[in-house]
Amino acid sequence: MIRRENGQSTVEFAILVPLIFFLLIGVVDFGRVIHSQLQLELVTQDAARMAGLGESDAMVTSYAIDNFNAGDASQLSVSVSPSGEKDPGTYVTVEITYPEQIFNPLGDYALPFTVKTSSTTRVE
Repeated sequence: MIRRENGQSTVEFAILVPLIFFLLIGVVDFGRVIHSQLQLELVTQDAARMAGLGESDAMVTSYAIDNFNAGDASQLSVSVSPSGEKDPGTYVTVEITYPEQIFNPLGDYALPFTVKTSSTTRVE
């Protein structure tokens, strides 16, 4: 008795396409989150340098919000420690957090993730 296998490749294709689709979405979206992380690190380092040169906390926060272009800058949370006047020779830390979502193309099934960076520099 001879068996026909006409639909075998169609079934295999139907099983593998969703897996490949989710893998592709994961790779692209992970790259997007890594891009946000790198952009945030750059902005954090520049903002810490500004704080170390004596700029006000409001100016540092404004700089971070204006120069972050990897997402919605209004969602940034900028923290300068210690706040206020800084004495020369002390250290200042700028910490920035940004809410992200992994698997964003999946809509309601996206996973929340917080990107957090900090940079410390000496006040001159």
